[in-house]
Amino acid sequence: MSKEWVKYPMHLILHPFNGFWDLKYDRNQRHNLIISFAILVLLAITNILSQQYSGFLVNLYNPNYFNSVMEIVYVIVPVLFWCVANWSLTTLMDGEGKFVEIFTSTCFALIPLVLINFPWIWLSNVVSLQETAFYYFSTSFAVAWFVFLLFVGNMTVHQYSPAKTIGTIILTIVAMGFMAFLCLLFFSLVQQIIAFVTVIYQELALRN
Repeated sequence: MSKEWVKYPMHLILHPFNGFWDLKYDRNQRHNLIISFAILVLLAITNILSQQYSGFLVNLYNPNYFNSVMEIVYVIVPVLFWCVANWSLTTLMDGEGKFVEIFTSTCFALIPLVLINFPWIWLSNVVSLQETAFYYFSTSFAVAWFVFLLFVGNMTVHQYSPAKTIGTIILTIVAMGFMAFLCLLFFSLVQQIIAFVTVIYQELALRN
Protein backbone atom coordinates (compact mmCIF):
# COMPACT_ATOMS: atom_id res chain seq x y z
CA MET A 1 0.00 0.00 0.00
CA SER A 2 2.88 2.38 0.78
CA LYS A 3 4.20 1.95 -2.77
CA GLU A 4 0.79 2.88 -4.13
CA TRP A 5 0.71 6.01 -1.98
CA VAL A 6 3.99 7.09 -3.55
CA LYS A 7 3.20 5.92 -7.07
CA TYR A 8 -0.24 7.51 -7.36
CA PRO A 9 0.81 11.11 -6.56
CA MET A 10 3.53 10.83 -9.22
CA HIS A 11 0.96 9.50 -11.68
CA LEU A 12 -1.38 12.39 -10.85
CA ILE A 13 1.12 15.20 -11.43
CA LEU A 14 2.23 13.64 -14.73
CA HIS A 15 -1.30 12.78 -15.92
CA PRO A 16 -3.44 15.38 -14.09
CA PHE A 17 -6.70 14.94 -16.00
CA ASN A 18 -6.87 11.19 -15.38
CA GLY A 19 -5.31 11.54 -11.95
CA PHE A 20 -7.81 14.06 -10.59
CA TRP A 21 -10.67 12.10 -12.11
CA ASP A 22 -9.51 9.01 -10.20
CA LEU A 23 -9.04 11.16 -7.10
CA LYS A 24 -12.69 12.22 -7.23
CA TYR A 25 -14.41 9.01 -8.30
CA ASP A 26 -12.20 5.95 -7.90
CA ARG A 27 -9.92 6.56 -4.95
CA ASN A 28 -10.42 5.82 -1.24
CA GLN A 29 -11.06 9.17 0.48
CA ARG A 30 -9.31 8.05 3.67
CA HIS A 31 -6.13 7.25 1.75
CA ASN A 32 -6.39 10.57 -0.09
CA LEU A 33 -6.62 12.47 3.20
CA ILE A 34 -3.58 10.70 4.65
CA ILE A 35 -1.51 11.55 1.56
CA SER A 36 -2.81 15.14 1.59
CA PHE A 37 -1.73 15.71 5.18
CA ALA A 38 1.63 14.11 4.39
CA ILE A 39 2.12 16.54 1.49
CA LEU A 40 1.33 19.51 3.75
CA VAL A 41 3.84 18.28 6.33
CA LEU A 42 6.52 17.77 3.67
CA LEU A 43 5.91 21.24 2.24
CA ALA A 44 6.22 22.81 5.69
CA ILE A 45 9.45 20.88 6.32
CA THR A 46 10.77 21.94 2.91
CA ASN A 47 10.09 25.61 3.69
CA ILE A 48 11.78 25.36 7.08
CA LEU A 49 14.85 23.61 5.66
CA SER A 50 15.00 26.10 2.80
CA GLN A 51 15.22 29.04 5.17
CA GLN A 52 17.80 27.29 7.33
CA TYR A 53 20.11 25.62 4.83
CA SER A 54 19.74 27.25 1.39
CA GLY A 55 22.87 28.83 -0.06
CA PHE A 56 23.51 32.48 0.73
CA LEU A 57 23.22 33.42 -2.96
CA VAL A 58 19.52 32.56 -3.01
CA ASN A 59 18.55 32.72 0.67
CA LEU A 60 16.90 36.09 1.28
CA TYR A 61 15.65 35.29 4.78
CA ASN A 62 17.11 36.82 7.92
CA PRO A 63 17.89 33.97 10.36
CA ASN A 64 17.37 36.33 13.31
CA TYR A 65 13.65 36.47 12.47
CA PHE A 66 13.22 32.78 11.68
CA ASN A 67 10.22 31.09 13.30
CA SER A 68 9.51 27.48 12.40
CA VAL A 69 5.99 27.64 13.84
CA MET A 70 5.11 30.56 11.56
CA GLU A 71 6.46 28.62 8.58
CA ILE A 72 3.97 25.88 9.33
CA VAL A 73 1.22 28.48 9.63
CA TYR A 74 2.24 30.00 6.27
CA VAL A 75 1.59 26.60 4.67
CA ILE A 76 -1.59 25.53 6.46
CA VAL A 77 -3.52 28.82 6.63
CA PRO A 78 -3.44 29.64 2.87
CA VAL A 79 -4.54 26.08 2.05
CA LEU A 80 -7.43 26.27 4.52
CA PHE A 81 -8.40 29.75 3.31
CA TRP A 82 -8.38 28.51 -0.28
CA CYS A 83 -10.49 25.44 0.52
CA VAL A 84 -13.05 27.34 2.59
CA ALA A 85 -13.35 30.18 0.06
CA ASN A 86 -13.54 27.80 -2.90
CA TRP A 87 -16.11 25.56 -1.24
CA SER A 88 -18.24 28.55 -0.20
CA LEU A 89 -18.28 30.00 -3.72
CA THR A 90 -18.75 26.76 -5.66
CA THR A 91 -21.65 25.78 -3.41
CA LEU A 92 -23.45 28.82 -4.83
CA MET A 93 -22.18 28.18 -8.38
CA ASP A 94 -23.40 24.61 -8.86
CA GLY A 95 -20.02 23.07 -8.13
CA GLU A 96 -19.99 19.30 -7.58
CA GLY A 97 -16.94 19.21 -5.32
CA LYS A 98 -17.18 18.41 -1.63
CA PHE A 99 -14.93 20.16 0.87
CA VAL A 100 -12.83 17.01 1.32
CA GLU A 101 -12.35 16.72 -2.45
CA ILE A 102 -11.31 20.38 -2.70
CA PHE A 103 -8.82 19.89 0.13
CA THR A 104 -7.27 16.72 -1.30
CA SER A 105 -7.02 18.09 -4.85
CA THR A 106 -5.38 21.28 -3.53
CA CYS A 107 -2.83 19.32 -1.49
CA PHE A 108 -1.99 17.03 -4.42
CA ALA A 109 -1.40 20.12 -6.56
CA LEU A 110 1.33 21.17 -4.10
CA ILE A 111 3.52 18.15 -4.91
CA PRO A 112 5.75 19.95 -7.49
CA LEU A 113 6.67 22.56 -4.87
CA VAL A 114 8.06 19.75 -2.72
CA LEU A 115 9.68 17.65 -5.45
CA ILE A 116 11.44 20.50 -7.25
CA ASN A 117 12.33 22.81 -4.37
CA PHE A 118 13.58 20.16 -1.94
CA PRO A 119 16.77 19.17 -3.86
CA TRP A 120 17.66 22.84 -4.36
CA ILE A 121 18.04 23.30 -0.61
CA TRP A 122 21.41 21.57 -0.93
CA LEU A 123 22.19 22.27 -4.58
CA SER A 124 21.93 26.01 -3.89
CA ASN A 125 25.00 25.69 -1.65
CA VAL A 126 27.24 24.57 -4.52
CA VAL A 127 26.05 26.77 -7.41
CA SER A 128 27.85 29.88 -8.58
CA LEU A 129 26.26 33.29 -9.06
CA GLN A 130 25.74 32.62 -12.78
CA GLU A 131 24.13 29.24 -12.06
CA THR A 132 21.51 30.71 -9.73
CA ALA A 133 19.44 31.30 -12.88
CA PHE A 134 18.73 27.55 -12.87
CA TYR A 135 17.50 27.83 -9.28
CA TYR A 136 15.07 30.63 -10.10
CA PHE A 137 13.92 28.87 -13.26
CA SER A 138 13.23 25.66 -11.33
CA THR A 139 11.35 27.55 -8.63
CA SER A 140 9.25 29.37 -11.23
CA PHE A 141 8.58 26.08 -13.03
CA ALA A 142 7.41 24.48 -9.77
CA VAL A 143 4.99 27.35 -9.15
CA ALA A 144 3.68 27.20 -12.74
CA TRP A 145 3.21 23.43 -12.46
CA PHE A 146 1.38 23.90 -9.16
CA VAL A 147 -0.95 26.52 -10.69
CA PHE A 148 -1.70 24.23 -13.64
CA LEU A 149 -2.47 21.29 -11.34
CA LEU A 150 -4.65 23.51 -9.16
CA PHE A 151 -6.56 24.60 -12.27
CA VAL A 152 -7.07 21.04 -13.53
CA GLY A 153 -7.99 19.78 -10.07
CA ASN A 154 -10.54 22.53 -9.55
CA MET A 155 -12.05 21.99 -12.98
CA THR A 156 -12.31 18.22 -12.47
CA VAL A 157 -13.63 18.30 -8.91
CA HIS A 158 -16.42 20.76 -9.73
CA GLN A 159 -17.00 19.59 -13.31
CA TYR A 160 -16.61 23.14 -14.63
CA SER A 161 -15.62 24.42 -18.05
CA PRO A 162 -12.13 25.99 -18.34
CA ALA A 163 -13.58 29.52 -18.48
CA LYS A 164 -15.77 28.99 -15.42
CA THR A 165 -12.83 27.43 -13.57
CA ILE A 166 -10.68 30.51 -14.23
CA GLY A 167 -13.47 32.78 -13.04
CA THR A 168 -13.96 30.67 -9.92
CA ILE A 169 -10.23 30.75 -9.11
CA ILE A 170 -10.17 34.55 -9.44
CA LEU A 171 -13.22 34.87 -7.18
CA THR A 172 -11.67 32.45 -4.70
CA ILE A 173 -8.52 34.57 -4.47
CA VAL A 174 -10.65 37.68 -3.88
CA ALA A 175 -12.62 35.83 -1.19
CA MET A 176 -9.34 34.74 0.45
CA GLY A 177 -8.25 38.37 0.65
CA PHE A 178 -11.57 39.30 2.22
CA MET A 179 -11.24 36.45 4.74
CA ALA A 180 -7.70 37.55 5.60
CA PHE A 181 -8.94 41.11 6.15
CA LEU A 182 -11.72 39.91 8.47
CA CYS A 183 -9.28 37.75 10.43
CA LEU A 184 -6.83 40.63 10.86
CA LEU A 185 -9.71 42.89 11.92
CA PHE A 186 -10.89 40.29 14.43
CA PHE A 187 -7.44 39.76 15.97
CA SER A 188 -6.88 43.52 16.12
CA LEU A 189 -10.18 43.91 17.94
CA VAL A 190 -9.28 41.11 20.36
CA GLN A 191 -5.90 42.73 21.07
CA GLN A 192 -7.59 46.06 21.81
CA ILE A 193 -10.08 44.39 24.16
CA ILE A 194 -7.26 42.55 25.97
CA ALA A 195 -5.26 45.79 26.26
CA PHE A 196 -8.33 47.62 27.61
CA VAL A 197 -9.05 44.91 30.19
CA THR A 198 -5.36 44.88 31.20
CA VAL A 199 -5.37 48.65 31.76
CA ILE A 200 -8.54 48.45 33.85
CA TYR A 201 -7.07 45.62 35.93
CA GLN A 202 -3.84 47.56 36.51
CA GLU A 203 -5.81 50.66 37.56
CA LEU A 204 -7.84 48.66 40.05
CA ALA A 205 -4.76 46.87 41.35
CA LEU A 206 -2.89 50.16 41.91
CA ARG A 207 -5.85 51.67 43.79
CA ASN A 208 -5.90 48.74 46.14
